Amino acid sequence: MPVPVPHQRTVVLPHQAGPVDDACADTARAAAPGAGYATDQDVRVPAPAAGQRTAHAAPQGLQEPEEPLMDERRLSADHGTAPQGLTLLLIGEDPNSHVPEMSDWAGRRVRLRTARNLTEAERLLTDDVHCILLDLPPAERADRTERDGGADGAPGAELGMLHDVLRMAPSHAVLVLTYETDAERAADAVRVGAQDYLFRDELDGAVLSRAVRYAVERKRADLAQRQLTESRMLAQENARLERGLLPTPLLDGSDLRFAACYRPGRSRALLGGDFYDTVRTPDGTVHAMIGDVCGHGPDEAALGVELRIAWRALTFAGLSGDELLATLQKVLEHERSDDEIFATLCTVDISADGHYAGLSLAGHPAPLLARAGELPRLLPYECGGPALGLLPQARWPRRQVELGGSWSLMMYTDGLIEGRIGEGNRRLGQEGMTELVSRQMAHGLTGEDLLDATVREVRDLNGGELTDDVAVLLLDR
Repeated sequence: MPVPVPHQRTVVLPHQAGPVDDACADTARAAAPGAGYATDQDVRVPAPAAGQRTAHAAPQGLQEPEEPLMDERRLSADHGTAPQGLTLLLIGEDPNSHVPEMSDWAGRRVRLRTARNLTEAERLLTDDVHCILLDLPPAERADRTERDGGADGAPGAELGMLHDVLRMAPSHAVLVLTYETDAERAADAVRVGAQDYLFRDELDGAVLSRAVRYAVERKRADLAQRQLTESRMLAQENARLERGLLPTPLLDGSDLRFAACYRPGRSRALLGGDFYDTVRTPDGTVHAMIGDVCGHGPDEAALGVELRIAWRALTFAGLSGDELLATLQKVLEHERSDDEIFATLCTVDISADGHYAGLSLAGHPAPLLARAGELPRLLPYECGGPALGLLPQARWPRRQVELGGSWSLMMYTDGLIEGRIGEGNRRLGQEGMTELVSRQMAHGLTGEDLLDATVREVRDLNGGELTDDVAVLLLDR
């Protein structure tokens, strides 16, 4: 809303201002960055003798072209450079337009630059300009419709110039100066994008100073709000994308119970370099896998998603064991951004009756198996092969494992076992993890409760959040 302006003010109207020639722009350029701000806000120049002309007889920014620059340099030499304050850019066709002298919120004198058109304004619009004063020429009611674009309400020459200013300076506050007879057009200017408007008929230094400060702070608030909104929208889009890339287990028709826990190492992310999936093929076999791309950034997360989707497609195509891992390695070699990137993988193929499983390891930690009435134990690791992407002609043997009638199989990534214990360099390791899971199972925890409790205790032992991605998958029968 516009800043309220009181009536009955003493003002200097345009026809009362002193003459100004074409050197206004040169004077403003002399005040551009590098020259510093005016330092005469605390200096009072003696009144000129009768008939003597002085640069301070006219307001700053609209002074005579030659003497002001010399006076300004003399004041700078005598008093040093003052702290930087507000810098305004006045754009208007009337070279005699008068703007009252004003101060910013710290009491420093405000520097004013003047431009007659957009070409000059673009040259004078430097980073230290805080606010643009756009001086709209008076509009007569008789030809108002013609100039403002006709009955359709489209902006005419004056508001068209405002559009140009807003495009030229999207991050600057814009304050429109007009006459009280043009109140409707002034309101239109605010709707177009100006921060506020002021009537020239009621203008003085205090009102203008307050309006400029208001416009600058409002523009800052608008920009901050816009950046916050854009950040929230981007975060929501990323969250939707990452959530859509998380796997949905396909176990229809199986009597196995599935649970998973996933925590990326990246701050405020849903996906990391770890990946997992579980599907059931038409023959009744349940296929599960878990993997880890080296690193935990967005590129690694994207590569992990590609490998997971490729694994699912190859599994439904009937591939398993060494043939499947060899094909995944080709996918990795073609999709990775660096030849040094590799991925570890663990695949398990559980028979339709649930009593046996085929295990293949590609540089990945062995799963943890807990049979009914027995303590959890790690499955053999010696049968594994190298990580994907390390050796071009690698092979990955497949080992047959007996599961039994009732069991729990936990697959995990190394983020779960590489957390520290206490303040030293000792790691939890696979043995520590086995003891931890055994203790949680002894308390009767199963499914997601077991995984959440396990990850929480690992984090507590580490003394804080784990820096690496963590993925844990649990199948029960």
